[in-house]
Amino acid sequence: MKLYTGILLAFLVILIGSPLLALVTGMAFALIFKLPDNFISKSIGTKFLQVGVVILGLTISASSALKITAIYFPYITIFVLVVFLAGLLLGKIFNIDKRLALLITSGTAICGATAMAAISPLIKAKPRELLVSMAIIFSFNALAIALFPLIGNSIGMTDVSFGAWAAMAIHDTSSVVGAAMAFSGDALETATTLKLGRTIWLIPLIIILGIFYKDAKNAKPKFPMFVFIFILAIVLGTVLNFEEQTLLALDSISQIFLVAALFCIGAQISLEAIKQIDMRTFSVAFVLWTFTLIFSYSLINLF
Repeated sequence: MKLYTGILLAFLVILIGSPLLALVTGMAFALIFKLPDNFISKSIGTKFLQVGVVILGLTISASSALKITAIYFPYITIFVLVVFLAGLLLGKIFNIDKRLALLITSGTAICGATAMAAISPLIKAKPRELLVSMAIIFSFNALAIALFPLIGNSIGMTDVSFGAWAAMAIHDTSSVVGAAMAFSGDALETATTLKLGRTIWLIPLIIILGIFYKDAKNAKPKFPMFVFIFILAIVLGTVLNFEEQTLLALDSISQIFLVAALFCIGAQISLEAIKQIDMRTFSVAFVLWTFTLIFSYSLINLF
């Protein structure tokens, strides 16, 4: 019964094509039916997201991607470094566990759940710490998909500026994609390109933590290989130079995978994880994200 209901709901949200509706429907499905752990495997949502992003890469011009990256990447670098330092400082001020501070800071500065899952074995984070951190970031991601397009439209942001803001200020790639899709197609291209550029910072983070946490030398964190596949897709799409009808078809297929991914990610919410969130940890994450929103918007307005 649960499986068939989930399939029907997923089919309906894909038909409607709303990123926010997909995420909220997935969350409602999980909470109402009290889904057991791994009823919908975390890898399914991740794979759908990665396939959708790679297909989107086929529709992006390499020259356009290079131009956007050349303009914004120095600011993304500043953003990542400043937010990371701010997160560690807030962790000390609120006196939360160092592992929790690292998890939340990495997720906020770089790439949400992906960063937290990647560094977790390196810093020997406890399951509860990872669970709580992911639950907090998940709640912020859901808010971002709902609020960012409204804010962007109300203050008259351009497609490029909104895409850059979403790429810096929202934690997970899935939510960056969801918010940008709700704003415009051009914003989606900008946001996806820059967000994956921001994700590359996960590599130096893993290397640095590997040096400081030498007792974790046997841990095997996963590098974001699909970022490089996305870059190859951009190059391939540019070389093949698809016709307009093909580009539209690829864009539609990409959106199907992205909406399906958001439904699956929403269905992975855990009421137990939400119950374990404590106020100090939540305060660190909330204050850091508030700073992130303001700081990233200020950087964009320097252009």
